[in-house]
Amino acid sequence: MSLFRRDRGRAAEDAAARHLERRRHVILARNFRSRAGEIDLVTRDRETIVFVEVRSRGGRGFGSGSESVDARKQRRLARVAEAYLAVHRLGESRARFDVISIDWIDGAPKIEHIEDAFQTSD
Repeated sequence: MSLFRRDRGRAAEDAAARHLERRRHVILARNFRSRAGEIDLVTRDRETIVFVEVRSRGGRGFGSGSESVDARKQRRLARVAEAYLAVHRLGESRARFDVISIDWIDGAPKIEHIEDAFQTSD
């Protein structure tokens, strides 16, 4: 991964975290990793644990970032979420998956926040 792409990804995660904090989410974890993969942000929105995938694009030329969270990625995120809930003994907690797509337009982030972006088949 190029340094530019990694820096833009980090900037997108920072912008997403600020966006969520403005909406009264409490950031519980950033870049949580398990054997199943990684989830960008874990927050608490009132009584709900929220697993957030942050997608960043340089512009709309290749579609929005949210369009890139396909069924395979959703299954991987669900496995990582299960690991997080198990590690933190939150198995009975209400949870949801959000996607935050950040398109960089003239160097500024344009944020699209999709709450409850997908459901797991469990």
